[in-house]
Amino acid sequence: MSFLLGPISGAVIAGGVYYGFSTMIQTRTEAHIHDLHVLSTRLAEPAAPTNAPPSAFDRIQHRPFRLLLQNGWNNQVESLFRDAQGFSTRTIEWSRRKLYGEENTPRKSM
Repeated sequence: MSFLLGPISGAVIAGGVYYGFSTMIQTRTEAHIHDLHVLSTRLAEPAAPTNAPPSAFDRIQHRPFRLLLQNGWNNQVESLFRDAQGFSTRTIEWSRRKLYGEENTPRKSM
């Protein structure tokens, strides 16, 4: 009987090892099949940007007080240049009147 015990125990151990490897291969194959199915589903669906950066318009910070100050400054600079231009024109007219007399100055038609 002891001569049968060695081969039977070897067959049981070999069967256990075979069953272990077979089960491991089967579970890994099922996991790969599931992963491939998930990936193929993700590839088939249209890509929606979930973590897209905000648009350029959304990144602009609107500051009404700053715009108010800028507009006021621009108006002051514009009036300064207009006054300087008017002063220059008046100076030219005054110098023509003094150099050439009152009658030689061109009159503006209204």
